[in-house]
Amino acid sequence: MDAVNDTDGVRISYEKTGEGPPIVLVHGSGLSRAIWRGLGYVKALKDQYQVVSLDLRGHGRSDKPQDESSYGMGLVTGDVLAVLDAEGIEAAHYFGYSFGARVGFSLLANQPDRMLSFISAGGTYSSPAGQIESLFFPGYDAALTTGGMPEFVSRWGDANGHDIDPQTAAAFLANDALALRAYFRSSETEPGLPESLLATLTTRSLLLAGSEDRLRCEDSQRAASLMPEAQFHLLPGRDHGRTLHPPGPLLKLVRPFLESGGSSGH
Repeated sequence: MDAVNDTDGVRISYEKTGEGPPIVLVHGSGLSRAIWRGLGYVKALKDQYQVVSLDLRGHGRSDKPQDESSYGMGLVTGDVLAVLDAEGIEAAHYFGYSFGARVGFSLLANQPDRMLSFISAGGTYSSPAGQIESLFFPGYDAALTTGGMPEFVSRWGDANGHDIDPQTAAAFLANDALALRAYFRSSETEPGLPESLLATLTTRSLLLAGSEDRLRCEDSQRAASLMPEAQFHLLPGRDHGRTLHPPGPLLKLVRPFLESGGSSGH
């Protein structure tokens, strides 16, 4: 299924399955909605929820503009709202990983009435400027330019000291390298949210980060200390790339959070 962002006409591909309260799943940089199905999150949630997963612009089966101006946060949050509107969903639970979580923070600040609750996995409210190399590897931009996605995935695995898991590697290899480069370059200019604003975000929130994902762990703990209705949970032994895998320990936190009244607090 497709939705269209009326601001610039970009087409956003999405799918839905299951019945119940809606929950929207939003992937991270270079991935696609397939990651949620591949890792088992869709199967685990669809018995109780209407699960909506989308491909962010520049990713998956959505349109892939190659100009940096197409990737501003206002346009990306508009993509999520376009999908909700296409399905007639007034408000949904929101579960975002990495960049998907940062999109969620922006929606919390600007459209809190559209969110029943917020789950951030490996996310941050702060600007990603200067962080992308630490999350992937130094020289990622040049790798995308000269070697495309195969070079990017190979270099990323080398930097991690282990192969990228098959689902993640497949998602990255399916990308348009020049569109992803434009997306990353735009991300380097995003300002993030000021900490003074976090204290005004009253939507029930669950913030998750791996113990080996130092930057996102610190940011998530800080956000939880400032947001009135937020709680932080550490994911022991996980780095940023392994935040969602394996899913069992996350689902043991996510399901009770959703079931305990995620619709309150906004």
